[in-house]
Amino acid sequence: MDVRPCRSSSSSGSSSSSKLWIVQGIVASAVIVAGLAARTYLGGSRKFRSRVVGIIPARFASSRFPGKPLVQILGKPMIQRTWERAKLSTCLNHVVVATDDEKIAECCRGFGADVIMTSESCRNGTERCNEALQKLQQKYDVVVNIQGDEPLIEPGIIDGIVKALQAAPDAVFSTAVTALKPEDAFDPNRVKCVVDNKGYAIYFSRGLIPYNKSGAVNPRYPYLLHLGIQLYPALPPTPLQLEEDLEQLKVLENGYKMKVIKVDHEAHGVDAPEDVEKIEALMREHLS
Repeated sequence: MDVRPCRSSSSSGSSSSSKLWIVQGIVASAVIVAGLAARTYLGGSRKFRSRVVGIIPARFASSRFPGKPLVQILGKPMIQRTWERAKLSTCLNHVVVATDDEKIAECCRGFGADVIMTSESCRNGTERCNEALQKLQQKYDVVVNIQGDEPLIEPGIIDGIVKALQAAPDAVFSTAVTALKPEDAFDPNRVKCVVDNKGYAIYFSRGLIPYNKSGAVNPRYPYLLHLGIQLYPALPPTPLQLEEDLEQLKVLENGYKMKVIKVDHEAHGVDAPEDVEKIEALMREHLS
């Protein structure tokens, strides 16, 4: 798997005391992010961020797909398949599941996962990660919020995002993109991204960006699909974030840098019940 920066860049950051850094969730389906720990530091740091935890937020009461974490994917709950893939990451010192549901917690403990129980009042996965983070005894420099609906998550992408953040002290956040398929150009569930010449995010949108005057997909343009690994601080909602319903936009609206790496990855998230059959077919292909 190819994991690389979008563009090479020189990085310089101001020195500061050690603070928490949060890398947010993988991957191709919806990225759920919001306010994180009050300890989140909104600035650069020259201190190497070595202590990394992966948190998989999971809730049962999904409006589009109730009970999604427990749906069976070739004989195993989806949350277990995601956890097993995350455990293969070489950059994660610890992986935990954060949930408010006893059924999910019991299932996860059954296959050996550490579980942190969180409040039912958490509005999204980021708030759930934040609460779980407060309850962890060990303190971490980087928190990776891994979306639980990606059973084919690539451990190398997690590693690439963490390493990109560690190597860019002027970046407060990091995320990943891959090539956008033409058939996904106008799918609002596929979030698009544009980056600058130094590999930092300019904008994210549910619409096609950049958008040309013809209104059609340009087959020669390298459109980017956001894979959803990124960092988010405790920031209030912003107009662009609310309009697009994309939490990452409040980071950009507040002027913070987000490092972007490009990876070769085919997105396989589970957004709806009909996606399960597609995922199982792909897994059978890989097993054959």
